[in-house]
Amino acid sequence: MDRFARLWRRLPEGLRELVLYGLASGLALGVDWGLLLLLTRLGVNYLVASGTGFASGIAVTYVLSVSVVFRHRRVADRRREFVGFLGVGLAGLLLTQGLMAFWVEALRLTPGLAKIPTAGIVFVFNFAVRRALLFRAPRAAAARP
Repeated sequence: MDRFARLWRRLPEGLRELVLYGLASGLALGVDWGLLLLLTRLGVNYLVASGTGFASGIAVTYVLSVSVVFRHRRVADRRREFVGFLGVGLAGLLLTQGLMAFWVEALRLTPGLAKIPTAGIVFVFNFAVRRALLFRAPRAAAARP
């Protein structure tokens, strides 16, 4: 375990954040996907179910992002930070809905299967934008080892 901890500390901060964000997003995806499958089986329209799951996933991701994933927070006002986080999430939701509609309607994938490429694309989008806008270290702090 000590060897792992030393290796972990040697990784660049951005890579550590990416790994932790991946784990947080994996948990959020479990909530998101689980709700999608549950709600569609209960007869809820797949786009409504997808939106509900995605919104729940945003909540999980935010809590983990500010408590575990990112060390730096660019926005001092936590309400503004959350609004920014939510704004990126809403952009991700629009991307999710468009991709889900494409995979399901154009390619005839099931909603559960359509979620696979959608989640990957939206994960990269959300991490890159959130880190750049909300959780990047100030330039002076980023230059320090």
